[in-house]
Amino acid sequence: MPTQRDKICWLCLALMLMLAQVKAQKVHSDNGDGTYTNPVIPADFPDPDVIRVGDTYYMVTTTMFVFPGVTILKSQDLVNWEYCSNAVPRFDFSKCYNLDSCNRYGHGQWATSIKFHNGKFYLLFITLDEGGFMCTADKAEGPWQITHLPKGFYDPGLFFDDDGKIYVAQGYNKISITEVDKNLHPVGPDSLVFTGDIRKGLEGAHVYKLNGFYYLYCTYGGLDGMQVALRSKNIYGPYEQKLLIYDTTRGINFGIHQGALIQTQTGEWWTMLFVDSGPFGRFPSLQPVTWVDDWPMIGVNGKAVVTHKKPDVGKTYPIKDFPTSDEFDNRTLGMQWAWNHNPDSTKWSLTQKPGFLRLATAGITNNFKMARNTLTQRPFAKRDQTIPTVAVAKINVGNMKDGDIAGLALLQEPYAFVGVKQVDGSKYIVMVNDGKTVDSVAVKSKTLYFKTLASNASAKAVFEYSTDNKTFKPLGNELAMRFSLKIFTGNKFCLFNYATQQTGGYVDVDWIRIE
Repeated sequence: MPTQRDKICWLCLALMLMLAQVKAQKVHSDNGDGTYTNPVIPADFPDPDVIRVGDTYYMVTTTMFVFPGVTILKSQDLVNWEYCSNAVPRFDFSKCYNLDSCNRYGHGQWATSIKFHNGKFYLLFITLDEGGFMCTADKAEGPWQITHLPKGFYDPGLFFDDDGKIYVAQGYNKISITEVDKNLHPVGPDSLVFTGDIRKGLEGAHVYKLNGFYYLYCTYGGLDGMQVALRSKNIYGPYEQKLLIYDTTRGINFGIHQGALIQTQTGEWWTMLFVDSGPFGRFPSLQPVTWVDDWPMIGVNGKAVVTHKKPDVGKTYPIKDFPTSDEFDNRTLGMQWAWNHNPDSTKWSLTQKPGFLRLATAGITNNFKMARNTLTQRPFAKRDQTIPTVAVAKINVGNMKDGDIAGLALLQEPYAFVGVKQVDGSKYIVMVNDGKTVDSVAVKSKTLYFKTLASNASAKAVFEYSTDNKTFKPLGNELAMRFSLKIFTGNKFCLFNYATQQTGGYVDVDWIRIE
C-alpha cells in the first residue's frame, strides 16, 4: 500500500505536470498535435510582411519609436517564431529620437516591406517625419546597413519584377506605382493605379506576380478591417478588386487585415494578417488561403480560423517560446528588450555590476514619457486573456539621489507605474497613474520588489510592492489601459530610473520575471 508520503509526492508530481501543461497551453500557439490556435503570436507585432527564403520564413513588423527596432523574426513552420535580428540598432536622424525636447510617439518606423533578391535582403519603410529608408543585409541576422532615401513611400510594397525592373506600390486610399532603381531612388513618376471605393483607407499594399497577374494585396484598415486584392495583367493597371475576407465575428479574429501572402515549400498558400487585439496591441494571425478563379480567398467559408491544421512545410519542427523574463546574467540585452527612443549608452550597463542591469539617470525631466533609458518589452497575452500577465522586478535602490524615481511601468496613453522616489534622503513607494501620484508610503528597505498584473481582456492593470518577495501589498488604483493612436503601439512593460533634480544616481535591477 502506498504511504501517505507517497501519496503526497504523487499529488505534487501530478500538480507539476498539470501546471506545465497549462503553461504550455497559455504560451504556445502550437498545440502539439499538428494544429495551432490564433493569434499565432499573442503580442504586438503589427503590419506583418513575410517572405520565405529556402526553408526559412522571415517576418518584419512595426516597432515605431523603440530601438533596437525594425525587428526581424524567423520561423521554420510559420507557427513557431523566434527573434532573428533588429535591423536598426538606433535611429540617429532626428533629435526627437533622443527625447531631446521632442519625441516620436505614434511616429517612427512602420509598415515595412521585406524582400530577398539576388542574394540580398531588403527592407523598405517610412517614417512620417524623416521620410523613406532602405536597409540591406547579406543575412537576415545582420549586420544591416541603413540608407536614407530621397523619397518616402507610404506603406510601401517593394517588388522586383522578372524583367529586372523594380517597383514600389504605395499610398493611402490612392494607390500608386513608382518605378525605382537598384538604390530604390525613383526613376519615374508616381502613377495612380487605383482609388479605394469600398470605403476610405485603402493601404498596406504588397505586390506579387502570379499566373500572369500582378496582385496588390491591400487592406481597408480600422478595427473592422477588411483584406482585398487588386489584380491586373499590367503593373500600371487597370486593376480589378476583390474582397477576400471581412470577418466581423466578435473575438480574436474581429477585423482581421493587412499582411502578406506566403507559399510553402509544398505549394500551400497562407497569409499572415493582424488583428487589433486590445491594449496589448495588434496580434498576428495565420490564415489558410485557397485560390478561387485566380483570387486568394482567406480563411474557411469566409471566416478566419481560430484553431486549424498547421502549414505543411515538409517537416515537423519543435515548439518555440519567445524570451520574456531576464536575470541579466549576460553581457548583452536579450532581444525581447528595446529602449523607449534612443538610449544614452553611457548611462546603462550589464557589466558594472555583473548579474544586474544598472540604470543611471540620464538627464533631468519631470515627465516619465520624456525620460531616457526606459527599457521596454511587449507583454504576451495568455491563451485565456482574462488571466492577467504578471511582471515582477527586483531592484536595489540604495544609490538613488534626491528627486530620482525608479520602478516598473506600463507605457501607453495613459501610463502608470509603481516605483520608489527619494525625497530629502528618504524613500517612498509611489503609484503614479496618468501622471498623477495616487498613493505613497514610506519605506526603508534598499531592496524592493515591484509587481504589475495586466489583463488584455479587461484592459485593467494593478500594481503592488514588496520588501521580501513574499508578501505583496497593492498600491494606488487601477490603470485603465488603452491602445491610443498617440502612442500607436501596445502597452509595454518598462524598467526605468529618471532624475527630476540632479543626475548621478543609479539603481541595479537584479531581475524581472514575467509569468
